[in-house]
Amino acid sequence: MDKDEKGLSAGHLTMMALGTVIGGSFFVGSSVGIRAAGPSIVISYILGGILVYLILLALSEMTVANPDSGSFRTFTAQSYGPGSGFIVGWVYWTGMVLAMSSEATAVSILISKWIPNISIPFLGSVIIICVTMLNLLGADKLSKLESSLAAVKLLAIISFIIIAILLIAGLFFKTSPIGAGALANEPFMPGGIKGIAGSMLIVMFTYAGFEIIGLAASEADNPRETVPKAIKYTVLSLVGLYIISIVLIFPLISTQSISQDVSPIVAALNNQGIGWASIAINLVMITAIISTMLAAMFGIGRMMRSLADEGLAPVFLKDKKDVPYRGILFSGFSMMLGLGIGIFLPKIYIFLVSSGGFALLFTYAVIMATHIKFRKKNGCPPDGKCQMFGYPYTSWIALISIVIIIFSMPFIPGQVSGLIAGIAMVILYFLIYIIMKYTRKNQLN
Repeated sequence: MDKDEKGLSAGHLTMMALGTVIGGSFFVGSSVGIRAAGPSIVISYILGGILVYLILLALSEMTVANPDSGSFRTFTAQSYGPGSGFIVGWVYWTGMVLAMSSEATAVSILISKWIPNISIPFLGSVIIICVTMLNLLGADKLSKLESSLAAVKLLAIISFIIIAILLIAGLFFKTSPIGAGALANEPFMPGGIKGIAGSMLIVMFTYAGFEIIGLAASEADNPRETVPKAIKYTVLSLVGLYIISIVLIFPLISTQSISQDVSPIVAALNNQGIGWASIAINLVMITAIISTMLAAMFGIGRMMRSLADEGLAPVFLKDKKDVPYRGILFSGFSMMLGLGIGIFLPKIYIFLVSSGGFALLFTYAVIMATHIKFRKKNGCPPDGKCQMFGYPYTSWIALISIVIIIFSMPFIPGQVSGLIAGIAMVILYFLIYIIMKYTRKNQLN
């Protein structure tokens, strides 16, 4: 198939990125950040948005120069050697597999509220199989499905924004104006700087998944123009919708009334007597999680093909077709194993799944470190067109910020295990690569 026939547009890439990013971490996980920082979490979302933009600009410059299916893994290998590419590729793949198997469990639990007698392991397995099979249809068909699912999530967020504005203004079915509401008696920074710093980890998790743009670039139509446009659309959509939504939550409900187990959007609307909100948001969350799984499978399937093509994965995973069937099927099988671990060994599974967040942050740190070396060696690619403003200072600021966020994980309840598991995962893949290299050297001799 020709490149022209693949033709993923900037819109397709944007919707795929939004499909990956907007998931349960925003609809539910953001409540943890709100509890930690109060209204000042808006600062965290702005800083997180700037950081995401810098990471995407770095990824875009490298992708435009080389739209390889391995994306950041390939760029890392070119800058720091094949060992570093092996480690970041496998750490990212493993983290995403574990995270998505946990998402399959989460969506199964949500569905079981309406179908109480259904087996969660069975339902989770069916969801993983469906996500895997849909990915085998190819980039074009998947991008259309992903666009539809992403549109549902965007519609839900926009609907909340409209309802919240009407409630605040007193225009929602002739209700009394709320005005500043609960925000009037809320301290802006209840946790101080520490609260903002602690919430940054949660905020970065709500933004996580945007790197799919780089992994999908090899199947884009004219990546030099498409990728930068997709990045601009993604950042503007995400940051804008996230910040507006968070700002509008505070007049509707006090920070202390937000539970970590309930979506802050649901809590805010329920607090205003709109009881059907929880049902509607639960339906949206099911859509959001399945959408995230579809886009994540798209990315890790191509990551596995990239690893196999360079002899950094088992030979049976090599696949020269446009759709990386073997990489997708292997990833789906691995998610099923992850689901099984979660069911039979829940304590170990929590420890493993929490490393998924580390894997993403580790990947973003590697992207920035690679970009610094890439620009030093190649200048502004292609044809002298720079995207990263303020280089090298902005690249270094982004890298240092990510490292600080990683090592702030112990300050968030439940994230110590993620840091430990993540570091252990990096060491494990480093040792595997050393053994592989030593074995190959002996075979050649």
